[in-house]
Amino acid sequence: MELRIRDDRPVLVGHDGTGVREVDPDSLPLGHDLTGALREWARVATAVDRGGADSAAPMVSRRGAQLAGRVAEAMGVPVTYVDPVSGEVTHVVPEPPRPAPPPPAEPVPWSTGSAVTVITMAISGVAFIGLAATLRETNALLALVSNVVITAGLAPSVWLARRVVVWRWVAAGVAAGLAASWLALPFTILA
Repeated sequence: MELRIRDDRPVLVGHDGTGVREVDPDSLPLGHDLTGALREWARVATAVDRGGADSAAPMVSRRGAQLAGRVAEAMGVPVTYVDPVSGEVTHVVPEPPRPAPPPPAEPVPWSTGSAVTVITMAISGVAFIGLAATLRETNALLALVSNVVITAGLAPSVWLARRVVVWRWVAAGVAAGLAASWLALPFTILA
């Protein structure tokens, strides 16, 4: 694709597979700001060329090269820029898209998180062991079944919560409470 000026207006010239065609930038998805800037640049470049204002020629050339770069980025294809003042040809290649910067790492709240884990472990451990001890009075097998049911019911939730920023501390506490209930189960059944 090539950026040129034809009769006070910008045109993009390119090969469409059947032949060379001139396309008005307004018909391309360049955005209103860029097409307006291209029209304004073409008018100024034509006025500078007719008036012979040598002092403005470098600015017109620089602005044309900048606009060619913006067209290349917007279209995603290389653009050849023909300087209307000097006739010099410049090839502009679009820059590859930059990856988004990674989000800044948050500090880990070890003291608060550890406190939440310990409190959750204590509450869940006492609840699980208390349930097993209460059911053991009816039948020792019920204490074992209760631990199996509680573990099977909480395992998916604990597994999913292990990567969630705040809930990972609660998940660690529940997992520790489950482990404590399994360690205490033989003593609960034999008591």
